[in-house]
Amino acid sequence: MTNLPRNAATTWAPESRISLLLLAISGSVFLALCAKIQVPMWPVPMTMQSFGVMALGLGLGARMGVAAVGLYLMQGALGLPVFATGGGIAHFFGPTGGYLLGFLPMVWMIGMLADRGWSRSVLPALGATLAGGILLYLCGGVWLATLMGVEAALIHGVVPFLPGDLLKAILAALAVPAFWKGSGGAR
Repeated sequence: MTNLPRNAATTWAPESRISLLLLAISGSVFLALCAKIQVPMWPVPMTMQSFGVMALGLGLGARMGVAAVGLYLMQGALGLPVFATGGGIAHFFGPTGGYLLGFLPMVWMIGMLADRGWSRSVLPALGATLAGGILLYLCGGVWLATLMGVEAALIHGVVPFLPGDLLKAILAALAVPAFWKGSGGAR
């Protein structure tokens, strides 16, 4: 028997394709709900999406986190109104495109660290969420810079969102380890 870290996919569900699919669908629905909690800003709204991605990475691990976020992005690309401002493929080519696509490396990074035990307590979980956040800002900021220039991207699409995203990282780092402890399903 291997000594693999446990995550929601291996702890809660038998290894069946149906249960894993339901877990991915549940994660994508959670993320869609997080997207609807927003503060209007320009050029991209501040939402709880990044909190949702962080929580999915910490809670589901890399494999299932990527599956849930990938499904969410696919639903949005197909036109389902799961993004903060609706749905459709055009969202990937506008100001939010880099951030949307950045959710995949973000959840992978956080999930990979969670699979190695970083979601068990607050400080390592915070480190994981901050590492994932850096990847998100790289993807989103670079894409935004191609659309509006580096200075405008930093002024309008990065700097105003840093305090909120730091708060969301702290919330995810507090919530997920507390959930694991409270549920008796510590990773």
